Amino acid sequence: MKKTLKIGFNVIAWIVLVLALIVTILVFSSDRNNGVANIFGYIPLTVESDSMKPTFKKDDLIIVKEIDDINSLKKGDVITFWTIDIVEGQKVKNTHRIVEVVEENGTKSFVTRGDANDANDSYNVYASDIIGQWTNAKLGGFGKVMSFLRTKTGFFICILIPIALFFLFELYKLIVTIVEIKRPVITESDEEEIKRRAVEEYLAEQKKKEEENSQQNDTENKD
Repeated sequence: MKKTLKIGFNVIAWIVLVLALIVTILVFSSDRNNGVANIFGYIPLTVESDSMKPTFKKDDLIIVKEIDDINSLKKGDVITFWTIDIVEGQKVKNTHRIVEVVEENGTKSFVTRGDANDANDSYNVYASDIIGQWTNAKLGGFGKVMSFLRTKTGFFICILIPIALFFLFELYKLIVTIVEIKRPVITESDEEEIKRRAVEEYLAEQKKKEEENSQQNDTENKD
């Protein structure tokens, strides 16, 4: 039972470490790349609006995959792309559905629209704007978690502390292993010898007590 618990704890500790490292990679890579983290071609993104309801909604986490061939995109696909925020005039990420494929002078572009919107987006999307295609994978509300992990508090609580605890646990196991290695190895024959000596010492002690009692009784009888 003890061995099973130890193995289970080790497995949990490694899972926590791996998750912490993955999240660390996601957070740092996204910070260096305008909020776009890329792991082997897959990009986790936090949904920032409800323009695609009911397909997915704000604060969901969606998984987008890089596109090798833009010609593979068709009407109905959901893509993530860079666009310009009309109000703030800044470059932002957007994830909408392709409603029309346009080809002009050998150049392909895409007309997009959010599933919850009544009108198409203002700008056509070109190949250079595309980040990736949605894989139909989403985690409801998990985008909030990713946003929290990007904060100093979230990173400290969910990343640094688990990693520190893992290494402390591994250090403890190392110390225990070293102590066990330095401890004298007792063989089966040694154990038998120790038991034999213990029995002999016990019998000798009992014999000594009997002799003392006998002498004491003799003394009392003489008196």
